[in-house]
Amino acid sequence: MAGRKRHSAEDIVRKLRRSDELAAEGKGTEEIAAALEVSTQTLYNWRRSHGGMDVDAAKELKELRDQNSRLKRLLADAELEKDALREIAKGKILSPTAKRAAIGMLTEKLGMSERLACKVVGLSRSAYRRPLQAQTPADPDADLRAQLRRYARKNPRHGFRRAWAHLRFDQGMAINKKKVHRLWVDEGLQVARAPRRKRAGVSTIPVMAADAPKMVWALDFQFDSTNDGRKVKIASMVDEHTRQSLLNIVDRSIPARRLTDELDKVFALWGGPPQVLRMDNGPEFISDALRDFCSGTVGISYIPPGTPWNNGFIESFNNRLRDECLNRNHWPTLLEARVAIEDFKDDHNHRHRYSSLGYKTPAEYAAGCTHRHHPVTCEID
Repeated sequence: MAGRKRHSAEDIVRKLRRSDELAAEGKGTEEIAAALEVSTQTLYNWRRSHGGMDVDAAKELKELRDQNSRLKRLLADAELEKDALREIAKGKILSPTAKRAAIGMLTEKLGMSERLACKVVGLSRSAYRRPLQAQTPADPDADLRAQLRRYARKNPRHGFRRAWAHLRFDQGMAINKKKVHRLWVDEGLQVARAPRRKRAGVSTIPVMAADAPKMVWALDFQFDSTNDGRKVKIASMVDEHTRQSLLNIVDRSIPARRLTDELDKVFALWGGPPQVLRMDNGPEFISDALRDFCSGTVGISYIPPGTPWNNGFIESFNNRLRDECLNRNHWPTLLEARVAIEDFKDDHNHRHRYSSLGYKTPAEYAAGCTHRHHPVTCEID
């Protein structure tokens, strides 16, 4: 069967003019349609849309209609893209893996074509169709990927640097840190951390640098609770130079007298007191009991009120304790809290590797540290 004939604007105007001539000769509508080789409905539609037009006007009308049709398609595509972007997570999708997942979601959930989905997400169709190396049998890093996944399951709050340190120093693998980072991101093992509010403060006392062990010990409290809702108070102290955790008190309440008794035991265990104790302005720290205990032997350095960044070493330690221990456990009893927190602090001293210490643990660094303090003016109450 012959295909449907499409008439140009010029042909329509010519045939309408011929139909007027045939009508003037007394021909009926059906006879005119047969003479023009079109249906009566087509002739009616032509009269309604092109009646009284010349060739130029008909051509312009056809162009306007075509342009309107294109604009409608563009508007429909734009609205579809907006719906697609609302379905995708907010912000830019940077990794190719995330882009592939977004394209798959758009094609399945919104019924969008692969071409349009790739355009919305910003990934070429060839890159989308190319199989990932990790999904092929020839992946040379399959074993390393499995090790990283096992490490992340065991330590869900650790980042790629600590994973690399574990492989490099604990497993003895000679591996590049950038490669570990790339595979860590490919496997989606990144640890999301809440953005911290940045504050600027000016200290009213000179900064006391810990240039050797037993120079500055930082002390602070933090709180948790057991399952029955009762408070658990935790006292921690670190050497700012070696990063060692030196104090572990976990109890319902820690008054100043209890704190001084434990500090006396720690001083005896570590071969004497430090030169300075750095702390905030908590009620236990500004008490007469602690000041009398430190009088003549240990200097006390109070940070200005409301400036925890001036006691950054212990704040960082407390944040790690909160993130990796307290937030991951529930304490049925106070005894379980004591055991778990003590194990974490022991693991911190002997297992956690600091990049600032050359990826040594605090215990390893302290054992080989040869730094000596260069005396500066230090007033002791």
